[in-house]
Amino acid sequence: MSWSPLVVAVDIGGTKIAAGLVDAEGRLYEQRRTATPADEGGEAIMAAVLDCARPLRDLGGDRVVACGIATAGVVDPVGRIAGSTDLLKGWAGTDVRGIAERALGLPATVVNDCHAAGTAEARIGAARGARTGLVVAVGTGIGGALVADGATVTGRSGTAGALGHVPAPVVSVTTRAMGAPAPVLAGATVQATVVAGRRCSCGAFDHVEAHASGPAIERSYREVTGRVLGLREIASLARSGQPQARHVITAAASLLGRVLGGAANLLDPDVIVLAGGVSRLGSLLLSPVRRAFRAEALTGVRGVPIREAVLGESAGLVGAGLSALYAR
Repeated sequence: MSWSPLVVAVDIGGTKIAAGLVDAEGRLYEQRRTATPADEGGEAIMAAVLDCARPLRDLGGDRVVACGIATAGVVDPVGRIAGSTDLLKGWAGTDVRGIAERALGLPATVVNDCHAAGTAEARIGAARGARTGLVVAVGTGIGGALVADGATVTGRSGTAGALGHVPAPVVSVTTRAMGAPAPVLAGATVQATVVAGRRCSCGAFDHVEAHASGPAIERSYREVTGRVLGLREIASLARSGQPQARHVITAAASLLGRVLGGAANLLDPDVIVLAGGVSRLGSLLLSPVRRAFRAEALTGVRGVPIREAVLGESAGLVGAGLSALYAR
């Protein structure tokens, strides 16, 4: 590593905590990971964060000038968690910035994880050069970031871009006696039917996250087949032609595409970028997303490109680091 300022960057997700050193060009070094103690509250989560961050601070030495933390949840202007879903229990109210600064002896910047990914993709990734863009992360949950001229628009309360909590276009159908929704395929080629009645991680019903996130796809497959499989296994079965696996992925992707079409009608962005673990399903996800998007979008925005994120899983880390550097 040639000499340049470094940031200890941390990305706190619902299932894992990632950390690394990030330089001013967005290059990432010395990555570390650990499982997120998501059910154990803010104190345990921050302890895991610091266990990852301290060795990196020591490794970077005098070159480390700040700490950047990207996290699930709504972040207030002073780096405290103003609100969080059930993905991280007891996370709301945690003074992430204060704890990090006291423990690491570094100035800290705390941003929402999707806002961090948006910053990274806007500055050095798939939305680079675009005047406006919508970056949507589809993983354990679904979040988003509205970016303009390389910067993320956070909104008044920090929730701007929260696409996962947009009401989803779902339908009500008769359920089986066992309580599982009956698997239904719509006649239209654009989308498969998505059944109403799911509670979102935020507590509301039938937000898009409740139907199109990774855990939602796994739940849909379990309801249709009675089998408990992970997303990777479901995707493998879909690629081999199993109709149930293809159905649940197509249904989720089509719903997401419809919501993206509505968002594009409202925002008229130059580009839409899909990030997160579910986006790595490739054409299994992207083809039905794009078909449903075009069916929903107005003529003027129908041609908006939907691109895969360039930075992949590292987008949150890189964005956290760049956000901290820009804040200096």
